[in-house]
Amino acid sequence: MKWLHLLALASLLWLAGCANTPGNGPAATDSPTNSHAPDVPTQPLSTIAAGGGARASGVAVVSVPVDLWERIRRGFAMPDLDSQLVRGQEQWYATRPDYMQRMTERSSKYLFHIVEELELRGMPTELALLPYIESAFNPQAVSSAKAAGMWQFMPATGSYFDLKQNAFRDDRRDVLASTRAALDYLQKLYGMFGDWHLALAAYNWGEGNVARAIARNEKAGLATGYEDITMPNETRLYVPKLQAVKNIVAHPERFQASLPAIGNHPYFDTVDITRDIDVALVARMAGISEADFRELNPSLHRPVILAAGMPQVLLPWESAQSFRRNMLTYNEGRLASWTVWTVPANMTVSAAAQRSGMSEAELRTLNGIPPRMMIKAGSALMVPRAAGSGKDVPGNIADNGQIAFTPEVVVRRSTVRAGKHDTVASIARRYKVRADDVADWNDLKTGSRFKPGEPIVLYLATRNTPATHGANPGKRPASARKTASTVKRASQAKPAPTHKRAAPAKKRATR
Repeated sequence: MKWLHLLALASLLWLAGCANTPGNGPAATDSPTNSHAPDVPTQPLSTIAAGGGARASGVAVVSVPVDLWERIRRGFAMPDLDSQLVRGQEQWYATRPDYMQRMTERSSKYLFHIVEELELRGMPTELALLPYIESAFNPQAVSSAKAAGMWQFMPATGSYFDLKQNAFRDDRRDVLASTRAALDYLQKLYGMFGDWHLALAAYNWGEGNVARAIARNEKAGLATGYEDITMPNETRLYVPKLQAVKNIVAHPERFQASLPAIGNHPYFDTVDITRDIDVALVARMAGISEADFRELNPSLHRPVILAAGMPQVLLPWESAQSFRRNMLTYNEGRLASWTVWTVPANMTVSAAAQRSGMSEAELRTLNGIPPRMMIKAGSALMVPRAAGSGKDVPGNIADNGQIAFTPEVVVRRSTVRAGKHDTVASIARRYKVRADDVADWNDLKTGSRFKPGEPIVLYLATRNTPATHGANPGKRPASARKTASTVKRASQAKPAPTHKRAAPAKKRATR
């Protein structure tokens, strides 16, 4: 058996020798006498000349663009759309240089963050230009269909993507939250359709609508690309608008366009908010105006930041450092002048103002209370903080507080008995309603007469009274659904739009 051990040992020695022969990886050396010595240079090191040495040595040179526009151009990855619709949109933008200048200057605060997020996700940087189409990069934009923010989220779609909408803030306008939600949505749509143009159509028109349009074309044996499916005019122009802006950004000289210089570096920084604090005080500590603060924090509804609901805000990069320093040394009194009061029962605005120590006009303005409305029980009202109070608003209110209203005037069903000579017209005059409504409520003609003692149905406006605890305030009887049109206009709040789908079709603000 000894010869087997000797054979194994010889094999190991032979393999070790092969591993150390020249030309076999990092262990190879030109010295035949010192096969394990490290390859240490014996001469002084010299610097690599810019633009020459690294390339000559086989090292790839990667230049980081100084200009953010160039960084965006390098990340273009979507197929180009080339059509007359694109030419028309190029002409539209190119002939409006003032509009383009305002729009691109406005975007300079937000573009770096969006490009960073796109690159982290491996998404085409053309998508950083989408808010130009959606809102002209205005985070306060609201469309006629109630889509809000620079990415134009409808209320239900915003909720689906976890964008909080409460009495104190609307995250559809928040720079970080809305960008995260928009890119999540676009990735979801691309995963569904496998095509960026179709994904963009779905972002504008709704994924269900695009899916059905594709299915119709498939059934008819037709092509199913963006330019092939039937869609509304707004969606038909949606991608051509983005392509036109992309072309202008790619070659501004061709369109005599002037893009504002945007450095390839962050515009803003995040700072922590650990206590409730007035917006005015944050702006003062940061050395900026309240208007500048709200441009970076457009989701805020009220004059105070509630730390439990908004633990971070954005400030210009240098201003963030000033705020941190000033916050550490602040000793001038309370940080927040405002707090939240939860209304215990249905209450008139005047009664709520008296309870809070404010004038009715101040309470309405601060909380956005419309005329002829009462405040519903459970509403979270912003009111002055009591002197000496250091208690911050708790998280469940700061994150979920809502404010709701009920009409001061409601319509209730009543029955009266006709007199000896009563007509539709005389009843209408007596109760100050329209004769057409009286006739309609009683299935009569406007010239009809009533028999003495005949019951007459009326729907009369009465002033709503605040409910006591335990009652169901503001609930209208089912029998009062049929109301006079004049009373409807005077007393009913406009109903909020409803959405059947979790992620409904979006409507964008007009440019």
